[in-house]
Amino acid sequence: MRTGIKTLTFVVGTGRSGSTALSGVLRLHPDVLSLNELYSCIDGPPALSRQPLTGREFWRCLREPMEVFDRMVRSGTPLPEFLYNRHPEWRYSAETTGIPAVSMMALPHLTDDPDALLDALEPEVTAWPERPAPQQWEAFFGALAARIGGREAAVERSGYSLHRVELLHQLFPHARFVHLFRDGPDCALSMSRHNGYRMIALLRDIHRRTGAGWAGSPDELTEEQRKELPEDLLQLLEPKYDPALVLDRPMPVPEFGTLWSELVCEGLGQLAAVPAEQRMTLSYEKLLDAPRQELARLADFVGVQPFAEWLEEGDQIIDGTGRRGSALRLPGDELAALRENCAPGEEALLSAGARTAR
Repeated sequence: MRTGIKTLTFVVGTGRSGSTALSGVLRLHPDVLSLNELYSCIDGPPALSRQPLTGREFWRCLREPMEVFDRMVRSGTPLPEFLYNRHPEWRYSAETTGIPAVSMMALPHLTDDPDALLDALEPEVTAWPERPAPQQWEAFFGALAARIGGREAAVERSGYSLHRVELLHQLFPHARFVHLFRDGPDCALSMSRHNGYRMIALLRDIHRRTGAGWAGSPDELTEEQRKELPEDLLQLLEPKYDPALVLDRPMPVPEFGTLWSELVCEGLGQLAAVPAEQRMTLSYEKLLDAPRQELARLADFVGVQPFAEWLEEGDQIIDGTGRRGSALRLPGDELAALRENCAPGEEALLSAGARTAR
């Protein structure tokens, strides 16, 4: 890294594994720039590519709203992780202006006035020279770190990110990766109850029906592709949809076990290509059992000191009660089907050495 940031780390996983709480803990560390869900909102080229970008072009990537997230806000199905839309007094709105991508979850995680931070960053970023996108990102991390107190280690954490390891490793070959994972059935059950993962499952269905070339906008669908979609799925791509299409749709829990396994198997394959010294695993269950020990191990890997005060604060945030074994309360047949669908992912974790035999 050629900025004030000395190390860059990505916390990756399937989501629904305690990663949001972990971002909150990391934000409290005086040497960590905690980048919360940054690449959930800014996904794909030109921002995530090697393409040369001017400062203005890079700023446009940061500033351009992510339509699928604005659509969820407008339709009454916002993710609980969304931060900006909770404050009607802030400047931007999903209904009118669109919420800047970098403002949806990343900037409000760092400051109580994300509009002011966005305004302060704009003249600095737009003045940057043309250079490959990864270098623009490194400069951006440095600019953010300088404005919130000279942080030395940048840690980007997006819940739904394991499938992006290969791309991130290509763009940032010296970056470190932390794979945060959870018991498969518990994680899949949590996914089934979460707006975002219900939408992910539906969008994946749309992709399967229309082909891999579709990027998410209804305007990009051909007439032939539209004919492949039932009316209820097509409605999800409109500027505003009936929230019942997501919230009330019957979606069997075992199907989310399949989604979890697919994500885990794909991601572990990509992580295997990252040098061993640049990756570590972090079990959600171990984090609940021994938060101070696991947070200290994480701090050492990221490249910061595990200060006693920070470990105490983290211990208080990561509550170890009542958040495991939830899948065991499912009816027997449903639990058996869920376990069967999670088996490929669990076996992949065992083969990768992330989990021990139980």
